[in-house]
Amino acid sequence: MKKISIVGAGPGAKDLLTIRAKNRIENAEVLIWTDSLVSPEIVDLAPRSCEKIRTSSLTLEQILKLLTDRFQKGKNIVRLHDGDPCLYGALSEQICGLADAGIEIEVVPGVSAFQATAASLQAELTIPGVVQTIILSRFGGVTGVPEREQIENLAALRASLCLYLSARHVEDVQKLLQIHYPSDTPVAIGYRVSWPDQWLQIVPLRQMAEVSKERGLIRTTLYVISPALTKSNCRSKLYDQTHSHLFRQKANKAEE
Repeated sequence: MKKISIVGAGPGAKDLLTIRAKNRIENAEVLIWTDSLVSPEIVDLAPRSCEKIRTSSLTLEQILKLLTDRFQKGKNIVRLHDGDPCLYGALSEQICGLADAGIEIEVVPGVSAFQATAASLQAELTIPGVVQTIILSRFGGVTGVPEREQIENLAALRASLCLYLSARHVEDVQKLLQIHYPSDTPVAIGYRVSWPDQWLQIVPLRQMAEVSKERGLIRTTLYVISPALTKSNCRSKLYDQTHSHLFRQKANKAEE
């Protein structure tokens, strides 16, 4: 059956696509893609006969019209988003617009930049006894965020805080973060993580804005602020011989 699939393209590298995402792209008859953010290598997975439509200069209404028109023509359509469509991808408004036209869609998840960043750093963002919470958010800027989700409120938890779409406001972000995080808290700054021109570095929070400005970072940049990025010898109880759970009994003295 012909359908519209909203597909997550992941952070950039072609081999970080999910199997389902790759399958949908390879079988697309129409590919409507975010050309400013999705790697050309991923777009090239679509068949030569596939109609490819770039969206960087289009409005939501124009995109919805294209999706509806091609669906009514019986085409197999892929709407390709960078990262995961469920994060900062205008997913809800597209689904609502298509629902008004009586069109159901499927959503295919993708690897997000915060996951690719942690993997590149070989870092766990949930270290036992250090931090057990990950927050995904952004600076308010023009779009704004609810008052309760202001950066300084999120920072109060001192969790692993992953900030998208915030590089243009990095000086304000750093000031707000320093209200609660110590100035030496590690911050991973990731630019186009998993792309060939990836740049990724850990700096102390007090240098977050300075380094960002030096690199000229204004877009496709992720910040991960986390005490977990400090190398630690902490270990969980999951594999501890003194800890039992449903699938393993606690080791006795003889076994030790």
